[in-house]
Amino acid sequence: MAVEAWLWALGFLSWPVWVHSVGPCTLQTRPISGSLYKKGDVIIGGLFPIYVEAPKPDYMFTQRTQGSQCQSVELRSYQWLQAMIFTVEEINRNPSLLPNFTLGYLAADTCLAESTTLRAALMMVTGQEEIVTGEECTMAPNVPVIIGDARSAASIVVADTLGVFGIPMVSYLSVCACLSDRTRYPTFLRTVPSDAFQAKAIARMLHSMGWTWIGIVSSDDALGKSGTQLLLMELKRLAVCVDYHEVITRSYPPSKIQRIVEKIKNSRAQVVITYAIGPDAEVLLREVVRMNATNRQYIATASWSTSTHFTSWSGISLAGTLGFAMRTVVIQGLGSYLTQLSTEEHLMEPFVQRVWEDVFGCRFGEKIQSDPLKPQCTGSETVNHGETYFDVMYNVYKAVYAIAYAIQDMLECQPGKGPFGNGECPDVKPIKPKQLLHYLKTVQFTTPVGETVSFDENGDPSASYDIINWQVGAEGKVEFVKVGQFDAASGPEQDFQLELRRVYWGGGWGKKVPVSVCSESCPPGTRKAVQKGKPPCCYDCIPCASGEISNATDSTECTKCPWRFWSNTERTECIPMIVEFLSFQDNMGIILSVLSAVGAALTISVLVAFFRHRDTPLVRANNSELSFLLLLSLKFCFLCALAFIGRPAPWSCMLRHTLFGISFVMCLACVLSKTVVVLVAFRATLPGSNVMRYFGPVQQRAGIFLCTLIQVGICVLWLVLAPPLPTESAGGELGARVVLLCAVGSVAGFSHIGLLAAVCFLMAFFARKLPDNFNEAKFITFSMLIFCAVWIAFVPAYVSFPGKYTVAVEVFAILASSYGLLVCIFAPKCYIILLRPDKNTKKNMMAK
Repeated sequence: MAVEAWLWALGFLSWPVWVHSVGPCTLQTRPISGSLYKKGDVIIGGLFPIYVEAPKPDYMFTQRTQGSQCQSVELRSYQWLQAMIFTVEEINRNPSLLPNFTLGYLAADTCLAESTTLRAALMMVTGQEEIVTGEECTMAPNVPVIIGDARSAASIVVADTLGVFGIPMVSYLSVCACLSDRTRYPTFLRTVPSDAFQAKAIARMLHSMGWTWIGIVSSDDALGKSGTQLLLMELKRLAVCVDYHEVITRSYPPSKIQRIVEKIKNSRAQVVITYAIGPDAEVLLREVVRMNATNRQYIATASWSTSTHFTSWSGISLAGTLGFAMRTVVIQGLGSYLTQLSTEEHLMEPFVQRVWEDVFGCRFGEKIQSDPLKPQCTGSETVNHGETYFDVMYNVYKAVYAIAYAIQDMLECQPGKGPFGNGECPDVKPIKPKQLLHYLKTVQFTTPVGETVSFDENGDPSASYDIINWQVGAEGKVEFVKVGQFDAASGPEQDFQLELRRVYWGGGWGKKVPVSVCSESCPPGTRKAVQKGKPPCCYDCIPCASGEISNATDSTECTKCPWRFWSNTERTECIPMIVEFLSFQDNMGIILSVLSAVGAALTISVLVAFFRHRDTPLVRANNSELSFLLLLSLKFCFLCALAFIGRPAPWSCMLRHTLFGISFVMCLACVLSKTVVVLVAFRATLPGSNVMRYFGPVQQRAGIFLCTLIQVGICVLWLVLAPPLPTESAGGELGARVVLLCAVGSVAGFSHIGLLAAVCFLMAFFARKLPDNFNEAKFITFSMLIFCAVWIAFVPAYVSFPGKYTVAVEVFAILASSYGLLVCIFAPKCYIILLRPDKNTKKNMMAK
């Protein structure tokens, strides 16, 4: 009672009928609108969307609804129905398959709607006799198996309903991956691959073509939702981004369709994937053609990629479309059979006549009077089957054969060896749906065209697609050309194949592969930086930093070069750094070497001049012993600069800084001693003052020795605790150079030099105004002023100049301060000694 009441509520029965255990029950059925029937030992049900516009349902449920017809015939779908009839007749003629057993069929039009599909399916499995006995009301239905439906949403509804009764379904076009769920749809099988494989195939195509910025338009049904979800998962895995995802609602509001097309036109995505059934895709593409948005590369799914209906009204506007189609083969005899649309046996069927009239625009018999503008149908009209792609028909062909071989296995069952309890074999008259389902799941056979067919644990076949390209033929018509294939059984490396040279690309690209990216590829030497607030496919190309490279296109990160390597100008490879140090071959090294040698030579010349004129008043008055010692230390100062030039080695690093420290301390000690002597001599003016006895030659020698000894001690500790050793400095501001330097280790060794320089400057400053015709204190002041200025300027210059120029600055400071002392202290004396000997007299020295 509950079943009949439920059927009545849905509109399949006019009034609820109470079924009693005794006596007949009456099913007040409504005949299936648009059906073909042939008697047989087993009746195979078939669901086909011959018409694609179903009448609007009546939800009042108060009276029997008046019969209304579906509209908009779909020739392609009618050919699927004819393919089932052709296959049934071929099997019935085959003496080796189902001998003494006849297949029949009951095929119905579903009008491409869930309600009409479910109504047709229920009418099939409950029988069409109006009066049956109460016992027969609970028996197996007359149709134990159904082939269909084409649409995933309708197959879900039917499988949900019939699955309760164990009635198997074998679909030829329902691709929704959701139907692979054995828990929810245990009786559903199909000869078309699951949409999960189609999504993978589409993603592989996008990835192989370098299309990372695409648009998606899908149907508002199970196919569109499930297929798009699977596709988005695959695209995410392959780093392909979606600019937009629009949904075609079933009511087809013009404003909504126009907005979708506007989105397509305004987007930078050159590739548009239409995940939709045929009627939904037609609504979209008609608007695409009308609004001239055909300058895109459209990707068609298997549900409409081979429909000749599109090419009949779009012309060459959509030429270049790429689509995925189920594998197709040439079925012997099917092409000529389809030219008739039906056999003479069915030509007088009302349903066949109506389809014929709608396809050819004519009228049969008395109907011509109601529409005199249409010609008389002769029954000899033909359709050019050469335009037909046999992909879906081959799936129908395999579905019928799968059922036939399953029944064959049931008939060949040996008693006691059956798959059911106690080895029982299945019933064959009548065939029980659940038993047939068991054999369908395990069936394995080879079709007459040589393909092996079987179902996996989810009721799915092996996935294989043809890649179809819409190309303009010699006659100016669009033809379907196979340009590749996708075969999941070939493995991840060989599953996708596309012959690019044979493809004609859409959107006006012709033989040139379209470019569909949000951002151009980043060349080697740069890295990708994702634009804020945008998908990962939209990015900026940022040049790699110095010392980093990227040697591949679209690198996400730059790689740091290893030690002693640096990036080239293009930032594409790491090259060995140039080893750099201040050498005697460099121009700078040559100049400094010459200055050092000249300074040493000048110092020796002055020393020779002073020695030759050691008995003259000028030399004697300027403390000849200190002068000789000062000149000797200045010579070492000039020569120590040479130790800074050349490749650093442990011995050279220790020698250069030790020699520099000791020679400069000795030099400054001499200058300090001369300054103190002059200052004390001119300050000790009181009668009987003996202060000069504390600053005699012995004391002067002792002071110089003590200062030098302190510096020697500092250098020894320096060399023991923190010796200056060779080091390398690379990268950063140095660029592609590795600079060999001597690490100072500790600057404490220079503190003594700074202290002596400060004291010398202070003493010379106090003695600058002493009354003397030849005031040596003034020259010492100038020399120390130059000395201090040079070394004060040395600090920022030392920090600023990179690489070997750091050493050059240090050498220059040594030479400049040495030249300052030499020139300021000894140049005036040499001038008098060599050029003005007349002034080199005691009288002249004591004039004032």
